[in-house]
Amino acid sequence: MYEGAVQNLVDELGRLPGVGPKSAQRIAFHLLAADESDVRQLVDALVQVKERVRFCTVCGNVSEEEQCRICRDPRRDPAVICVVEESKDVVAIERTREFRGRYHVLGGAISPIDGVGPDDLRITELMARLPGVTELIIATDPNLEGEATATYLARLVQPMDLKVTRLASGLPVGGDLEYADEVTLGRAFEGRRTVGQ
Repeated sequence: MYEGAVQNLVDELGRLPGVGPKSAQRIAFHLLAADESDVRQLVDALVQVKERVRFCTVCGNVSEEEQCRICRDPRRDPAVICVVEESKDVVAIERTREFRGRYHVLGGAISPIDGVGPDDLRITELMARLPGVTELIIATDPNLEGEATATYLARLVQPMDLKVTRLASGLPVGGDLEYADEVTLGRAFEGRRTVGQ
C-alpha cells in the first residue's frame, strides 16, 4: 500500500480491463518517472477522447462525427452488413482488407450470467437497417456468448428473405493439431473446403 495520490493512481489504473494490481503498480511508477509533458499528453488524449468521440448513429462504431468513415464511404456495399460485438472487431476485420460492406456493432453479446440480454444490445437498430440488405454476416466471437448471440440473430431474421452467414472458425494458421481442443477441431472439419486442382 502506498500513500495518497500514488495509491489512488494504482487503484484507478487497476480498474481498467486487463490491468491487474502488479500492472497497475508498474504503470503508476512509469508515470511518476515520466516527463510531465508526456503525462500531460496522456491526460489530454483521455480528455479529448471523452469529449470528441461518440458512436456512429448508423452502425454504432466509434466516430468523431455523426456517422463513421465506413458508413460515409459510398464505395462500401450497403446490401451486405457484418455484425460484430465491439468496435475493436471492426478494426480487426478492416485489417484483412477482405470485406467491402458495412458493419453493425451490437455493443456486446448475449450473456445471461452477466445480465446482458437481447434488449441490452443494438438489435432493434440492426432490424431497422435490414430492408434492402441481401446478406447478413454474423461475426460474433466464437465463444459461448458469441454463439448464443449468433443463434439468436439467425432465428430473428429467419423469416426475412436474407442470406445469413457466419464467419468460419477452426484451426489458426501455424497451429498444431495436437494442441487444438475438440470444439476447434470440430469447427475446422465443418468449415473444410475443396482444395483446387
